[in-house]
Amino acid sequence: MNTNTHERLPDGLRDWLQQQAPALNDGSSDDEALLPALATAGLFAIGVPQSMGGTGGSTGDAVEAIAAVAEHSLAAAFVFWGHRAFIEYLLASPNAALRERRLPALLAGEHAGATGLSNAMKFLCGIESLQIESSRTGEGWRLDGKLPWVTNLRKSGFVFAAAVSSREGEPPFIVALDGRHAGVSRTADLDLIAMRGSNTAALNIDGALIDASDVIAPDARDWLPRVRPGFLGLQCGLSIGLARAALAAAQARCNSARATLQDELDAVGDALAKQVVALLDGLAAQRFVSDAAALFRLRIALADTVQRAVQLELQASGGRAYLVDPQFGFARRLQESAFVPVITPSVTQLQGELLKRAQAQARAA
Repeated sequence: MNTNTHERLPDGLRDWLQQQAPALNDGSSDDEALLPALATAGLFAIGVPQSMGGTGGSTGDAVEAIAAVAEHSLAAAFVFWGHRAFIEYLLASPNAALRERRLPALLAGEHAGATGLSNAMKFLCGIESLQIESSRTGEGWRLDGKLPWVTNLRKSGFVFAAAVSSREGEPPFIVALDGRHAGVSRTADLDLIAMRGSNTAALNIDGALIDASDVIAPDARDWLPRVRPGFLGLQCGLSIGLARAALAAAQARCNSARATLQDELDAVGDALAKQVVALLDGLAAQRFVSDAAALFRLRIALADTVQRAVQLELQASGGRAYLVDPQFGFARRLQESAFVPVITPSVTQLQGELLKRAQAQARAA
């Protein structure tokens, strides 16, 4: 069974995350401290070209970095994912001026980046309509709408991506909006049952005025399929890290009285290792741009692996798992595992999209 961390975290960050994990989960942490801690360790620069201020590498390297953080705190990894996904959008944007203006502060952790495209990814699959509308105003647009769930809306400053439909019938497009932009407001943090240190809230957009300098991509339908592998692949890092943590804890507690679990531990660990290889290989080969269904199936399989791993940790831990002990970590990982299936696009939504595609293929045949 292979449960080792592939992307090693600096000792200081690893220890800090281990100490802060309970507080990041229940919301008692200083949520302003997380982003600078990740940035100081150089995590946001992973997979970003050196010519753009990064340290090079691939999107797969960034997936492994997110997984390494998720081994210690899913709330921290969730913030990392949202921030790094926004960076990925800038890397894929034809708007070089926007990238040059935004990227340095994001890499340094001075400003938070929020993906904001959960609605757009569901729109791409035909699950829901876009929730922000634009209307032309001279050389720019007026935006109105709401995003009900966005992560990493740091109180001291954030920028988020959003997909926008057009009242004039133009193609939907992708914009970057600053939290301080006139007409943009953030609600109080959502009352989550866990992951409360993630700065997750709703956004209201009421008459926000933008121009072409704020446009990440002028045609959402053309651009979204090209960034979806990064969006979903980086998100898979959450499942990978959490599954590794649960399997490692289960292995450590699998004493002679519970040796009967070893075969299943080995089987789940081997399945996880194969899923990670398939994900990283697919990202490297850009296979998921044309074969999104393969990525959907991997996301579903990884979510299932998380559930199996956490149940194995419970069985290996025995009654101690049911005691209140934040340092033991099982109760937190159990809550984290409940979040994995519902992260957008949820497992249910992906299963529905795969069924729809299968039915379309059957009709075509």
